[in-house]
Amino acid sequence: MISPAECGTAPPSSLKIAVLVPCHNEDGAIGAVVGGFRAALPGATVYVYDNNSTDRTAEVARSAGAIVRHEPQKGKGHVVRRMFADVEADIYVLVDGDGTYDAAAAPALIDRLLADRCDMVNARRVDHGTMAYRRGHRLGNRVLTGMVARLFGARFEDMLSGYRVFSRRFVKSFPALSTGFEVETELTVHALSLAMPVAEVPAAYVDRTEGTQSKLHTLRDGLRILWTIVQLTKEERPLFFFSVGFVVLAGLSVGLAIPVVVEWVQTGLVPRFPTAILSASIMVLAFLSLASGIIVSSITRARREMRRLQYLATSWLRTGNGA
Repeated sequence: MISPAECGTAPPSSLKIAVLVPCHNEDGAIGAVVGGFRAALPGATVYVYDNNSTDRTAEVARSAGAIVRHEPQKGKGHVVRRMFADVEADIYVLVDGDGTYDAAAAPALIDRLLADRCDMVNARRVDHGTMAYRRGHRLGNRVLTGMVARLFGARFEDMLSGYRVFSRRFVKSFPALSTGFEVETELTVHALSLAMPVAEVPAAYVDRTEGTQSKLHTLRDGLRILWTIVQLTKEERPLFFFSVGFVVLAGLSVGLAIPVVVEWVQTGLVPRFPTAILSASIMVLAFLSLASGIIVSSITRARREMRRLQYLATSWLRTGNGA
């Protein structure tokens, strides 16, 4: 838990802060979440986006003082895309509606964003020995975060945290192509691929409210996140991606060719002619993979330059507030 001394000072009143809460069937927790953020950030507006809930989530959130809107397409990625498009603010606080994140940490996250002029500040979860962070989730997070660190840069320890603070520049330049829980991976890679100023601050992670249930499925959503990392690697690092294909195919080709070449050297004959043709064909595919990587890498560089220019064309905060 962040101590009072670490909670930070209240953000300037001239800044418009939006707390964005995606929700699906969280009527047992959402009231406390909305109340916690209204107390921690008195000048902020709390938006709860109800994602096809079948319980009283929308009613409870509205009673607690939130602005409630609805997104019919099921999936956290759809909700984040809608929130980022709809809401205009200087600073955006994105947090899950399950009550596991500490609202009192929000001022410290915002202070860090303003002090370092960051575009994203990630809340690294500290669970203090509670059962909030299930063992499978913890292991999966470490593995997936480690993969992203090796591929895109080691700047975060908790890539899958659902608690983050963003500048307007980040939000309005984020493409938001994911549909589900893999959106956290997309948020992280977006910041890393454009070399944005980012930071990470520890924040308490507590047990879910009694009677509520996690929507995250360890294996299914873990595989979707892994596939997202593969897709983003192809999009953002195509030379590396296709070079892996080149090495695999070239290795297979050489492995098939060695016995054929040895036999030819010893006898002067090539009795396994189909194997020789297969080996040569696979080697051709290997070099096609490498050539594709080189070509797509040039295109990706141009696309990244365009995205970077679009990002820089958007004010860090709204015009007149430190842009």
